[in-house]
Amino acid sequence: MQAEKGCAVRIFKDLIVAGLAVLAGIYLMNPTLGFFEFLPDALPGVGNLDEATATLIIVNAFRYFGFDITGLFRREGLPGKQREANER
Repeated sequence: MQAEKGCAVRIFKDLIVAGLAVLAGIYLMNPTLGFFEFLPDALPGVGNLDEATATLIIVNAFRYFGFDITGLFRREGLPGKQREANER
């Protein structure tokens, strides 16, 4: 009985995470052509925070399901002083 409840909770969490990722993806595709935005892009300094948040939701949803795409942005070899600082 307890295992069934745990499975149901896991499925519910999976659906919530997947749903949020889909909504964030739709928001990033901008189907309203800029007529509806949480923060207008013309606001200096904060105009792109809503798109950054949507991207963060998608990246974390991938990580939740086991696809760590943050490794795509790591650099192997760092030049000069940066490499020495990282080795310490």
